[in-house]
Amino acid sequence: MKRRFVLWMGLAIALASCRSASNTSSTTANAIPIGIGVAQTSNVALLGQEQVAGAKIAEAYFNEKGGINGTPIKLVFQDTAGDEAGAINAFQTLIAQNKVVGIVGPTLSQQAFGASPIADRAKVPVIGPSNTAKGIPQIGEFVSRVSAPVSVVAPNSMEAALKINPNIKRVAVFFAQNDAFSKSETEIFQQTIKDKKLDLVTVQKFQTTDTDFQTQATAALNLKPDLIVISGLAADGGNLVRQLRELGYKGLIIGGNGLNTSNIFPVCKQLCDGVLIAQAYNPEQPGDVNKAFRDAYLNQYKKEPPQFSAQAFTGVQVFVEALQAIDQTTLTQKSLPELRIALNNQLLKGTYKTPLGEISFTPEGEIIQKEFYVAQIKMTPDGNEGRFAFLK
Repeated sequence: MKRRFVLWMGLAIALASCRSASNTSSTTANAIPIGIGVAQTSNVALLGQEQVAGAKIAEAYFNEKGGINGTPIKLVFQDTAGDEAGAINAFQTLIAQNKVVGIVGPTLSQQAFGASPIADRAKVPVIGPSNTAKGIPQIGEFVSRVSAPVSVVAPNSMEAALKINPNIKRVAVFFAQNDAFSKSETEIFQQTIKDKKLDLVTVQKFQTTDTDFQTQATAALNLKPDLIVISGLAADGGNLVRQLRELGYKGLIIGGNGLNTSNIFPVCKQLCDGVLIAQAYNPEQPGDVNKAFRDAYLNQYKKEPPQFSAQAFTGVQVFVEALQAIDQTTLTQKSLPELRIALNNQLLKGTYKTPLGEISFTPEGEIIQKEFYVAQIKMTPDGNEGRFAFLK
């Protein structure tokens, strides 16, 4: 009995510490804290803000349904900004100060390679919401992801491009050389180009902080490509799309997962029209959870939910349902370190009906997802509004 009291007090102290944090999303007492470590500032904020939106919708949805066997969850947000140092600081704060049971984050694969090992060493489960680079689940036994690897998703857009234009022969590739995800993604794209026996006429490098792409774009267009493939983020990728079109390129463009956000629309406006992007989420995915998520997002933001929001929602959902699966009596008996270990063990065992469809995990923490899509950006003539039109 004494041990049970001591262990419960350990978790209670952790919850009390979370309640005192100034950056939590609510002030609910006696809540189970889940960390959200994503980019809310920097050039990555266009993606991270969508993840914050999805996570907050999940918090409201699951608390309305009773939380963890009657105990609410509380999301604790820390800004990872756009680099490894920001992610490391955010994860350290979530683990040591906010005493969360698990973390959804970070936004970039580059950040995950720096921050997720810290959580793994502390035995705190991490779910990567948008970390699609090769090697993420292999970081450690406490690291998993709800974002399908780029090796599975990226080739779908190449298939769609060839279906639209079977005469494609010459392909130019652009990628952000300072971003781990973009480097991983471009390797997949380049291998797919070779597998399709297409001519890779040039590979142009840039930085995610670049705004002027005239030199790289001109060099590529001089080689007369039929298709251009871009791996970068929304701001740099959108600017590159705009400048390619302004220089006269009229062929198909494939954007990688970093361009998979409606936040790209204001960057390249009408010139975004026609860009192909592979998707791990479709708002029309059937299922009660996706309907609730989609309705909530539409009601709040007046537009369809994007993939990054759906994946963040899914990360929170996995933690919630895994915690629910841990026997309620056992849950209250565990200290925070014990609860973190039990949570990690449980989440890998489950099958989850999410906005992404039904998912589960390999023992290593890799997502098992069956359904993927390709969308084409459709902009209004004035360039003020856009949408992702899913291809059949």
